[in-house]
Amino acid sequence: MRDFAVSESPAVQAQLDRLGALSVPQGRLGLETIRALLDRLGNPQHAMPPVFHVAGTNGKGSTCAFLRAALEAAGKSVHVFTSPHLVRFNERIRIAGRLIEDGMLASLLAEVLDVAEEAGIGASFFEVSTAAAFLAFARVPADACVIEVGLGGRFDATNVIERPAICGIASLGIDHEAFLLAPDEDVPADAFARIAFEKAGIAKAGVPLVAMDYAPAMNRAVEAQAARAGAAVFRLARDWSVEPGPNGFAYRDDGGRLDLPRPRLPGIHQTWNAGLAIAMLRHQAIVEVPGAALAEAMNRASWPARLQRLRAGPLTALLPPGTPCWLDGGHNPDAGQALARHFRDQGGRIHLAIGMLANKDPAALLGPLHGRLASVTVIPVPGHDCHGLSAFAGIPSIPRPSEADDVASALRRFEVDPEAGEIALIAGSLYLAGAVLRENGELPD
Repeated sequence: MRDFAVSESPAVQAQLDRLGALSVPQGRLGLETIRALLDRLGNPQHAMPPVFHVAGTNGKGSTCAFLRAALEAAGKSVHVFTSPHLVRFNERIRIAGRLIEDGMLASLLAEVLDVAEEAGIGASFFEVSTAAAFLAFARVPADACVIEVGLGGRFDATNVIERPAICGIASLGIDHEAFLLAPDEDVPADAFARIAFEKAGIAKAGVPLVAMDYAPAMNRAVEAQAARAGAAVFRLARDWSVEPGPNGFAYRDDGGRLDLPRPRLPGIHQTWNAGLAIAMLRHQAIVEVPGAALAEAMNRASWPARLQRLRAGPLTALLPPGTPCWLDGGHNPDAGQALARHFRDQGGRIHLAIGMLANKDPAALLGPLHGRLASVTVIPVPGHDCHGLSAFAGIPSIPRPSEADDVASALRRFEVDPEAGEIALIAGSLYLAGAVLRENGELPD
């Protein structure tokens, strides 16, 4: 499975080829490798601007987008590290507000890969990517860094940051079971509590940890991890609150109330993600962000392939005129619930083109859409092991699925009636979403 984009820059492509050849020994966990690599590079993680560190199962990328938007609305320059990318590897690393340029990216990846090879450090794709981002962030001045955890938290490569400005945990659910639920000593037996335990592993001594409100066992796991680290927890519904309204929402904490506009990002769940970002900004004391910047961030924040309505382009032109076409990269039960909530009040039925990786559960994503699907067309995820038609055939309460060779073929086949409010939806994988954005001419910037 290839986890990197093809670059038009020969210099970048040469390093992506090296990066894509890396592998991780089965079952390897821990921070020893990334620490050894960063030590060889001069420990750039100690020289970065103040860090806003975000973990979670769903919503962590959107939370990072709101953090960046608020900081930039306050006039701050911001570095950002997120994953995965959709089309270009450059999307993972944003330097002072702009995607990293090809020349700098090629140079950084070469530097890190050379050091890893010379020292015999068996670094992974993500460890090398993290080290390259941290080198860039240490060398280019900025006011803040927004860093998204890649997978889990406790053993994620980004967790070498010793003293962030603040840590945050977004929505939690079951995902990446093979890694996050692997047997280990002194961890919760309950699967959901174990997920919370792993995510809360980013807690640091003396650093506030802002969290959503989860099920009781999950809340206890977060509190226990924070107590072990020596971090204070500020939890939704106890220490801060979000109250959605018809045109916006109210945010409250001990510092008072803020009345804010509805986020531009579609879906009621984005109000909660925005609330988490606001809580993180208001519970740290290193980077000042006024209330006006928080309000402006609601209109600034963007996060592609998360309930994104596609613009006119080569793919959407294949649908009947006037057909809304939505794209979402979600692939787990929480993502299915978010899709169901968003389309619940829109009336018309959904013609779905779906591609899912072989290690994901199609029923978990499609279950919440019960009764809303007009048709289901299964398509491959380019370049990845993915489910075929048979994985969808046994799911109850959905139309009999068909299959198509690619997304364009699926859209041509849709018998959508836009006058009846019917829509097209492409969903199931961020890798598929990246291919769709490329084909429709909507490259993230």
